[in-house]
Amino acid sequence: QVQLVESGGGPVQAGGSLRLSCAASRPTFAVYSMGWFRQAPGKDREFVAAINLNSGSTYYADSIKGRFTISRDEDKNTLYLQMNSLKPEDTAVYYCATSAASAQRLPDRVDRWGQGTQVTVSS
Repeated sequence: QVQLVESGGGPVQAGGSLRLSCAASRPTFAVYSMGWFRQAPGKDREFVAAINLNSGSTYYADSIKGRFTISRDEDKNTLYLQMNSLKPEDTAVYYCATSAASAQRLPDRVDRWGQGTQVTVSS
C-alpha cells in the first residue's frame, strides 16, 4: 500500500507563503488523483485542492482559488501545495490524500490519507 508523508508546514505570518510536500512511498500506479484537505480546530475536515495525475488537470475549493496551487512531480512521486497570501483562517492541519477517482470526485472518494502537517498563520 502507498504510504503518504507530508512536510513543509510550520508557522508563518499573514501574507506569507509556504509549500507543502507529500511524498508517496512508491509509484502511484493505482491512483488516479491526489489532493489536499485541511482541518482547523473544532471544524470538519475540508477539501482544498486536487489534481489528476495523468492529465495534470486541477480542481480547487473556492475559498483558496487564486492563492493556492497544486502540482505534482511524477519522477519524485511527490505532490505539492504552494500556498501564497496566507491568512489566519488558513491555520489548520493539512492532509494529503489519494483516490482512484478523478480530481472532481476525490472529495467524496479518498482511499488513503497522510498523517498531516500543521500550518499556523499569525496575524
